[in-house]
Amino acid sequence: MKHVACYSGGETSGIVAYEMVRRFGPENCILINHDINPWVEHWDIKRFKVELEELVGVPITYANHPEWDKKDQFDVCMDAKAFKVDFHPLCTNRLKTAPFHEWLEKNFPVDPVSGRNDDVTIYYGFEAKERDRINRRRSILYAKGYRTCFPLAEWYDVISSTREIGVEPPETYEIWKHANCIGCLRAGQQHWYVVYCRRRDVWNKAKRAEDFIGYSILRVNNKPAFLRELEPKFEAMRRAGIQADEKMKSATFWAQAKKILGSQPTEETVGCAAAM
Repeated sequence: MKHVACYSGGETSGIVAYEMVRRFGPENCILINHDINPWVEHWDIKRFKVELEELVGVPITYANHPEWDKKDQFDVCMDAKAFKVDFHPLCTNRLKTAPFHEWLEKNFPVDPVSGRNDDVTIYYGFEAKERDRINRRRSILYAKGYRTCFPLAEWYDVISSTREIGVEPPETYEIWKHANCIGCLRAGQQHWYVVYCRRRDVWNKAKRAEDFIGYSILRVNNKPAFLRELEPKFEAMRRAGIQADEKMKSATFWAQAKKILGSQPTEETVGCAAAM
């Protein structure tokens, strides 16, 4: 039996990787990761990945988009001329899901008769509160013929932070909610306000991508909301000193923003899925 951790570089995926190796031994474990263009993946995520890799004694196996170092989430969407298909961001598929499934099918093919491969289990860092995501991912992988495990929801006595094993979580958490791409196409207005304030280069490329594709990344009140249209509001918020990070709960964040906006905007966000 091989145990494969979908090792995104976020802290929860690091906890899963550590616990998986501790339980089954490094010789039976694989850490699968997808390198993301360093322009949009915080440099400290890459530091975290390497430190934990060295701690557990399992080298990272990379399943990358062939042009990961040249193309970011906007580039692959512009190549496809769409941001999403059936509400699912294309960037996740192009940069993570498709390379992972290609790697899985090559290294752990299913039996042509049974349609299954029970010699491998795939591990994710989803938490117990994410039951819908767990059920959805489990059903997808089961249909493809693979077992899954979600240690943070299904195992007892797991560490609560990689600090317990001497690995500092990525410093990206000091600003961002997740260790995802900066300019996440699954995120909502609060994330994009932070992008506007802190990474204007990413913001500007996202605007160009919207112009090229002809559709908006965000929806507000169930209607398309182009970044160019949101700029005056975000600039007013910035000038008023509204906190530019994702550490504040959404309700509190928008309650503060309401003081200068005059109405409560709708925060529409789809939590970013794990790497696969």
